[in-house]
Amino acid sequence: MLYVHGSAYTICSARTHRGITTRLSARTGLPVFACDYRLAPNHRFPAAADDVRAAYEWLVNEGHEPERIVLAGDSAGGHLAVDLALELIREGRPAPAALVAFSPVLDLSMSLAAARERMRPDPMISAARAARLLDLYIAGHAPTAPRLSFSFDGADRFPPTLVQAGAREMLAADAIELARGLESAGAACRLEVWPDQMHVFQALSRVVPEADRALAVAAEFIDDQLEVQRRRAALTLVKEA
Repeated sequence: MLYVHGSAYTICSARTHRGITTRLSARTGLPVFACDYRLAPNHRFPAAADDVRAAYEWLVNEGHEPERIVLAGDSAGGHLAVDLALELIREGRPAPAALVAFSPVLDLSMSLAAARERMRPDPMISAARAARLLDLYIAGHAPTAPRLSFSFDGADRFPPTLVQAGAREMLAADAIELARGLESAGAACRLEVWPDQMHVFQALSRVVPEADRALAVAAEFIDDQLEVQRRRAALTLVKEA
């Protein structure tokens, strides 16, 4: 599993997210490579995206087949994981086995989040403050620029995706829109908006009972998708024989 941490491209690391990556590894039995990418404001777009791509290419060069790699990420890390999957598809490369996004950012202008915030404020952060953090990464580029804003046209080969968000967070709007975009493209996407939960609640297993349940759902989804890939590979071998 290639895990990409979040926190608005400006803070956190593989170390700060060790709790969630450890629990995902324990539940799935998969080794997890948590990618440390360069952070803003010292490193602007596309530094983080380039680093995540380099991490993926390293895994492939080490002998990990794309069909056995799972992408996962939270918040801005979810955005980076989606970007990586779309770039691979557009290059005609094999898609990873699956993608799991916890409270992913989709709209870096924060317009979707702001609209949801007007209905119900996010207890963690405002859309305006989040936008200022994101501007540290995207400075000099429009939020609608390619790789910052996604088009899902032709993305029917996008890996099967699980999107989880909390109903109390403004980024639930982004999660809903991501699922809509993938489904419109013909990709398989499962959306879960967990009642009364906040941003990346899956990381709060010692505080929030739903965190472990959500991770269990994610682990089951990953297991199922890897089994699909295993059966597909076995069928291919039989046909070739």
